[in-house]
Amino acid sequence: MNAQWRSLEELAQDADVLSRIEQEFPMLGAALAAPRDRRQALALMAASLALAGAGLSGCDGAPEGQLIPAVRMPPSVVPGMPDYYSSAHIEGGYAAGTVVKHFMGRPIKVEGNPFHPASLGATSPIAQAELLDFYDPRRSWGVTQANLPRSRSALEQALGEQRDKLAATGGAGFVILTGASTSPTLAAQLDALRRSYPQIRWLHWEPIGRENVDSGVALAYGARLELKPQLQNADVILAIDSDLLSAAPGHLRIAREFAARRNPTRAKMNRLYAIEATPSLTGAVADERFIAGPRETHRVLLALAGALLGGAPVEGPPWLDRIISDLKASRGRAFIHLGPDHAPEAHALVSAMNEALGGRGAVYTLLDAVTHASSDISLSLATLVADMHAGRVNSLLIIDSNPVYATPGALNFVEALGRVDFSLCLSATPNETAAASLWAAPMIHPWEGWTDARAFDGTASVMQPQALPLFQGVEPHHVLGLLLRPDPQSALDLVRQTWTNRLGTNVNDAWTDALAQGVIPNSASPVSNRPLRDAAARARLPEPSSAATVLLFRPDPYLLDGRYADNPWLQELPRPLSKISWGNPLLISPRRARELSLADGDVVRITVEGMHMTTPIAIAPGQSDDCVVALLGFGRRHAGPVGQNVGVDFFKLTGRACGAPDIQKTGATEELASTQHHATMFDEGGVYARNGALSQFLADPEFVRRSDASKPSFYEWKPQGPAAWGMSIDLNACIGCNACVVACQAENNIPVVGKTEMLREREMYWLRIDRYYDGPPESPKFNFQPVLCMHCEEAPCEPVCPVGATMHDAEGLNVMVYNRCIGTRFCSNNCPYKVRRFNYFDFAGEERRAIQSRNPEVTVRARGVMEKCTFCLQRIAAARIVADREGEKASAVVTACEAACPTRAFTFGDLAAKGSEVAARRAGPLSYALLAEQNTKPRVTYEAHIFNVDKPKETQK
Repeated sequence: MNAQWRSLEELAQDADVLSRIEQEFPMLGAALAAPRDRRQALALMAASLALAGAGLSGCDGAPEGQLIPAVRMPPSVVPGMPDYYSSAHIEGGYAAGTVVKHFMGRPIKVEGNPFHPASLGATSPIAQAELLDFYDPRRSWGVTQANLPRSRSALEQALGEQRDKLAATGGAGFVILTGASTSPTLAAQLDALRRSYPQIRWLHWEPIGRENVDSGVALAYGARLELKPQLQNADVILAIDSDLLSAAPGHLRIAREFAARRNPTRAKMNRLYAIEATPSLTGAVADERFIAGPRETHRVLLALAGALLGGAPVEGPPWLDRIISDLKASRGRAFIHLGPDHAPEAHALVSAMNEALGGRGAVYTLLDAVTHASSDISLSLATLVADMHAGRVNSLLIIDSNPVYATPGALNFVEALGRVDFSLCLSATPNETAAASLWAAPMIHPWEGWTDARAFDGTASVMQPQALPLFQGVEPHHVLGLLLRPDPQSALDLVRQTWTNRLGTNVNDAWTDALAQGVIPNSASPVSNRPLRDAAARARLPEPSSAATVLLFRPDPYLLDGRYADNPWLQELPRPLSKISWGNPLLISPRRARELSLADGDVVRITVEGMHMTTPIAIAPGQSDDCVVALLGFGRRHAGPVGQNVGVDFFKLTGRACGAPDIQKTGATEELASTQHHATMFDEGGVYARNGALSQFLADPEFVRRSDASKPSFYEWKPQGPAAWGMSIDLNACIGCNACVVACQAENNIPVVGKTEMLREREMYWLRIDRYYDGPPESPKFNFQPVLCMHCEEAPCEPVCPVGATMHDAEGLNVMVYNRCIGTRFCSNNCPYKVRRFNYFDFAGEERRAIQSRNPEVTVRARGVMEKCTFCLQRIAAARIVADREGEKASAVVTACEAACPTRAFTFGDLAAKGSEVAARRAGPLSYALLAEQNTKPRVTYEAHIFNVDKPKETQK
């Protein structure tokens, strides 16, 4: 295996970077070297003296105020015991089942619902961060008219006036604009509005929606259908600019099915080919990844169609023949997936190719469309804006959408909105549309009201309130109900009414069971037998841009279209591939950067058809030379203090003809908050995330174990406890999605530190996912490796602590005694894995987070304390209590990272338990210890990543 590298500077052996890596605490030197005036110096001296006097305890003083006990305890609440209530997280309108953990009546954690077909017990980073959105003290609250406070009764009176106008005009001039929704109850309300007011119009619009996919499937089959991949049956997968594992509907389940076929010790490996212009999570875990810009991808699609559909042959790239041979050889077990950024005609063509490969019913199925309220086909966003300018729209109701920010810049939605007599924006957080509307009302958080939603396969879930509305939120069901009648039904009654006929004869019991399970039984969409239309195979692809360089727009993986810009967990979370947080620099290929003499952080001026803006750049290894990539969702102008004016608003450049962008270097620079050089480990061989080819494994299954560099020791300490906790991490399954990182943050009260402290390498994550490259910068392979405290049996951190704050317990856990810690940081200096975090400041005290949102079972650490992963010791303690009560040995413990992981990359358990899965994985042929030459004997081991890069049988010689 070749030496791995984390950045272009490290690969080039840049002297400055190498010196930083050699330093133990490079961020400390940078902080001390910064120029300071006399006032700053005195402030630092005062702070150090205060820390010396109070830091020995490792905790803050008692909080001010009085604690008021609950006089009347709800009957369902047992003091000290958590409760769990089912719900669902909505992404792109589709539901993924969740379970919300409550403590003394307040939500504190999100878990996946194992009974829900779209989540299977896993969660996404956004679903985990929903907790912070719920408690956000700067959520929208209070009704406003012309940005001045008004009462809720005044809003209801205004809606009553609109109701009278609707009755008089039949709905003419009234438009409802919503984001994506699969709620059957909302659809029923919109249908009822249409029946009462026939001329009312509704537009479903998402700035980063999947309209191209839906339109392409409809073009191929003559009706809107839902595609349900079944990757557990696929031997060969071709992903073209695909978001299959990261954002496609049902991606949590799809990732689970994909990962189940990736470890050669447990299953026959599938093979994933990826063709893409810019690196994605799907491409990063591919066995073979091919870089193709928009023009070459157009040629690839034509060549595939010619080879698989019997059309006119088209010459493709030389490597495409091998892919075509593999697809043909795996007929019935091959699947092609195309990303949402391609035209509907391309999706129709891919549907025809999948049919020709015989995969329908095996590697994918087609379902009847998930219920949406049928929006007006003739109404598009551009048509709506034109009608608003022309005065054909008198009233506009906007629900859960932010068109002022996210519409293409050329449409100028805000000017059109000013011509509408009545406008009402319902939004959960402050946004640009609410500020520009006549009326604005806070929309309830999904945890605060009743509604329903469907998953990608049609399975319905009832979303029950987890708490009363915290900020006077208004329900969308209530607003729509007021347009029909002055005394609308409650949301609960509407939802129950939707499902009464589906729950059988014993409605009350069935309703209770549905709430408990989180799914409506037998509500999945039926399989469609609709045949492929002949015209699908003859779909003509639109010609690609002839520009030498194309500007591509992609949603940020965590902020999406900007709706989560005010969530600090998601802002600070390093992006999986670039490792950048708190910003969205323009991504450019290494060769293009050399041509323009650009380096990371250089500020450029980008101009598209007369519209220009300045932005820093970041070099993206593995990106096509003929494109630059802009991530959407940043640069918010009206948001909370976290998301406002962070990054660049690239929505201003969307919607234009996209001629070649002109990029000019300005000479300015901006420091990027990137973690790619943080917590750098040192291995003599330079290989951390071990990997190999499937052929190598089949020829020599022990090739990984033979490279073990650990040495015998005279002084081996064996824990004497009843359990020996350990963890195995399967690198074949890890897709780098960061769900585990946010789950750990939520579970263990880990604070955010902000961009300034991130630049000083002071992030507080207990778990990080390192990203390594293999190969040249133009076309590298990607490797992900989660790194946490290794809980070493021969822990280097323990003998150097002068106060015994870090020590071993009887079950082999490396634990921290926070009240002993005096902040010497000797333990961090001695840790070869760089997994310990030091509270330089009172990060938890300064964090914009409600105290009620924190996990009461985990200490909130203060300034001057070292902290790190505890293997979720609080969960182990809870298991011990249950085991003591039932007279058994504690064994069934699931850590937060393990619970959240969609691919089951983590396996935690008792190494001493007979037949435990973690012990079996640790004993497997792919198992290895990170930095084994250090002889720390870690309790965390890895299974090496195997790439299935063998040639197809038809092309082997």
